[in-house]
Amino acid sequence: MKPSLHLPLLLLPILPSVQAWGSLGHMTVAYLAEHLVAPRTELYMQRILDNPSTPGYLGSIATWADSYRYTKDGRYSAHLHYIDADDSPPWSCGLDIERDCADEFCIVSAIGNYTSRLMDADLDPYQRAIAAKFVVHFIGDIHQPLHTEGLLRGGNGIKVRFAGRNSNLHSVWDSAIAEHLIGGYTPTHARSWAADLLGDVEGGVYSPLVDGWREGVSLGDVEGSLMRWAGESNRVVCEHVVPEGGWEELQGKELSGEYYDQAIGAVEMQVARAGVRLAEWLDLVAGGDGRGEL
Repeated sequence: MKPSLHLPLLLLPILPSVQAWGSLGHMTVAYLAEHLVAPRTELYMQRILDNPSTPGYLGSIATWADSYRYTKDGRYSAHLHYIDADDSPPWSCGLDIERDCADEFCIVSAIGNYTSRLMDADLDPYQRAIAAKFVVHFIGDIHQPLHTEGLLRGGNGIKVRFAGRNSNLHSVWDSAIAEHLIGGYTPTHARSWAADLLGDVEGGVYSPLVDGWREGVSLGDVEGSLMRWAGESNRVVCEHVVPEGGWEELQGKELSGEYYDQAIGAVEMQVARAGVRLAEWLDLVAGGDGRGEL
């Protein structure tokens, strides 16, 4: 029996967009998930996406949703990449689905909606593939802390510098920190980073945490599962993104030194969490571990 997902149709007005995890982060999350999914899930997703490539059947489509939102048909999806917490970091962080997911039109409702469509065997194959692409992308996005924060448009309005270049806080967390660490943003860089994170997940520094990352993930409580992930990302805003004195301390500052040093651990952990949870979510969708049904 399929889970009941009572979610609205996503046909809302055109809204302004923001950046998502950069291509490096999204591809890395997807490549990591490819290593972690059950064999049945791999076959299921390759069939849905009509792509037998291994590796690459998830990595190759991980950034599709960012390109799609700039098309005429995809402009409606711009606000589906985030949920705007109306809180006050660093002093108070927290999400409320009724307050922060306007008209049930945010990343939480989007993942639920497209998960339901992905599992709908009566939907035409093209629409199921579109749903799969959204799910892969949005599970990456919900782990980017500033995709769960409304402060100055998720940090887009906080002007900073990174490695001598003008930027904004959202872009720094989106891509600059990760690219500075890895040294690039190509699929080759993403596969290499995913391999490193896989070692951390399977017997490395993250190994003791993985069961906790998977805990409570359920297609029987989609909103609850996703709000736990979003709430966790939102707490990172108070703990690592915005300094104790407030966002004003970052305005115009160079962030590639001390700030980078204290932030990089949180970025790596969020990417690892996203990869583990994407794999777990897709396993449930495909019934790959016996808990999900088609």
